[in-house]
Parts: sequence; structure tokens; C-alpha cells
Amino acid sequence: MTSALFSPLSFGPMTVPNRIAIPPMCQYSASDGTPGDWHTQHWMTLAMSGAGMITVEATGVERHGRITHGCLGLYSDDNEAAIASRLAAARRVAPKGTRFGIQLAHAGRKASSHLPWRGGRPLGPHGDPWPTSAPSAVSYWPDGPLPDALDEPGIDRVVSHFAMAAERAARAGFDFVEVHGAHGYLIHSFLSPIANRRTDHWGGSLENRMRLARAVTRAVRAVLPDRVAVGARLSVTDWVEDGFSPDEAVMVARALNEDGAVYICASAGGVRADIQVPQTPSYLVPFAERIRREAGIVTRAVGLIDEPLQAEAIIAEGKADLVALGRATLADPRWPWRAASVLGEELRPVDQYARSAGMIHKWAPPAQNAGAAA
Repeated sequence: MTSALFSPLSFGPMTVPNRIAIPPMCQYSASDGTPGDWHTQHWMTLAMSGAGMITVEATGVERHGRITHGCLGLYSDDNEAAIASRLAAARRVAPKGTRFGIQLAHAGRKASSHLPWRGGRPLGPHGDPWPTSAPSAVSYWPDGPLPDALDEPGIDRVVSHFAMAAERAARAGFDFVEVHGAHGYLIHSFLSPIANRRTDHWGGSLENRMRLARAVTRAVRAVLPDRVAVGARLSVTDWVEDGFSPDEAVMVARALNEDGAVYICASAGGVRADIQVPQTPSYLVPFAERIRREAGIVTRAVGLIDEPLQAEAIIAEGKADLVALGRATLADPRWPWRAASVLGEELRPVDQYARSAGMIHKWAPPAQNAGAAA
């Protein structure tokens, strides 16, 4: 009997061969937005994993929209050509049916920062900083620099940058484009009353605060060919009173579905540096379950999911349609092979690695209760 985790799923114009997703994870290793050798090996490694849905890292839609000097970008011909080349290399080693996407983002007030392994704080005057932007002049850091509040022409430029990057993503050959509306970056900062103090039609009510997320989603959908799906990542809660809430996230998910998004990745947090997030295994799954149930849209769960039976149960119990494993696949790039062995499914290694199947079965024998999870 096929496990829930390894069953196919169709949504929008796209079908994935299994429910295992690799979420976007920043590598901070690009040069003026252009990927290099690190990305070649990284994307090819992810491609060989056997995960059905792979989203490459948060990708700045303009130079000033990057988090750091090392962030990936899709705002120049050089960016586009290098990304297309590395995507093609990844496809050559991926199992048939693997779907690749790119997450388009604008870092907003969290831009112009040091690399995380160098502290992640705002760049100083000797770090080649750049101006940051936000809905309001409210810093992400309690003692940090203030961003510029975007005016109407500035908001229009942001929307147009997302659309232009989406056109580049389609030309590069991606199967889907994900709009980044989470983790305190620009779109999320408009959604959250913690960061959005505006009194015009971009702030105040939820209808106003979601206006940018909707405008970007519609603009991205409008420029993409029908074969390319659109999704969105949301921080479903700010983990603080008076912040963006799960109730509001359900309404935003419904609206984005109307605007052309066919899935939501339910993440959380990131709106302010001093907010503590209670991280435990599967801690975000209840938010994904609620979005799925109340917004009626395909939902991807994330958040310290790292065991095959844990992932299987999330899908089998209808808590989410897809499970995303970030740190787990960095630690174990063959995680889907291990999950297939545990759940009694066929392994899908590349031909050159097929001889490893026996070792995988030895290390990860079928679980006695695998069937019970389904």
C-alpha cells in the first residue's frame, strides 16, 4: 500500500510525485545576486534527494531587496543566465517528475545585513550598506537603523520588480514561483501591525495591510505562463499579542488563492528581533492544518519535521498536503531515500548511486508501525 508521504499530488498546473518538499534556504554565497559553484553542487545535491518539490532560496527581486551581499538575486541578465544554467544541471540528475521553484523576495527593513555567520546585524559604514525600506520607519532591531517608509511610487516599483523577476524565473525554466510573505521581510512587514503603522490605504485594517501581498501575487501571476504555478509563504503568527494572527492568516490565504496562488507554506515569526519563538518538533503543523481546513488551499507544513513516521502522519492525518524539511535535508541529503526505506516504498536513487540501496535499507529498515501511520 502506497504511503501518504509518497503519493502524488496535483495542484494548479503542477503535479509532484511525492509530498516531500525542500523549502527555500538562503546560502549567502552569491556574487551580486549571481550563483556560483556552491549553488551548482547545492542544487544538484537537493535534486538527487528524491524530494518531489524543491524551492531554491529566497531570491532578491532587486539589488536593494537582498538580505546580504551574498544573497541570490534575479534582477539582471547575469543572474538569470547563471540561475538557468544551474537549474538545468540540477534537472539532469533529478528523478523524473521533480518540480523546481524559486522564492521571490524583498528583504525590506531586514536588508543590508551582515552574513549570519558574521552576526547578521545591520551593515556598518565600512560594510558597503544600502538604504532599506518598509511600510513605516520602524526598525527590526530594538537599537537598529530606521528604514525609509515607502511612498506610492516606491510601492509601485516593488510590485514591478516582483513581476520582472517572475518573468526571468519563467525564462530560466522553473515550474513554480513562490512569493515570500514571511519572516519579517517586506511583504510580511506590511501584513503585520507590529511593523506597519501606516494610516493610508496600505495600513490599518487587514484589507489594507494585505494590499501589497495581493498586488504582488496578482502581478506575478499575470506575467507567468499557465504552466508555471504560483504559491506563497506566510508567517501565520508573529508570536506576540497585537501582531499578525492565525485568524488574519486564514483570510490572507483565501485572498491570495483568489489572486492565483495555489498553495501556502505556513511558517511563522520574524517580524522583530526580540520576539522568542517556541520551537518544538512539528510546532508549526497546527497552523498549516488550520490554513488547509479554513482557507481551502493546498498547504505545506514546515517546522522541525525530521522523522519519516512523523512526516507520514502529518500527511495521512490530513494536517497538511506537503511537508517541508530544511535543516533535515541539509544534515541528510538522502532523507527521502531513508523515508522510502522506512515506509516500504521504492527508492529512487540516480543510477550512479543505485548500489547504495542495500546500505540504505540496512541503516533504515522498514518500520514496524509504518502502516499504522497511514
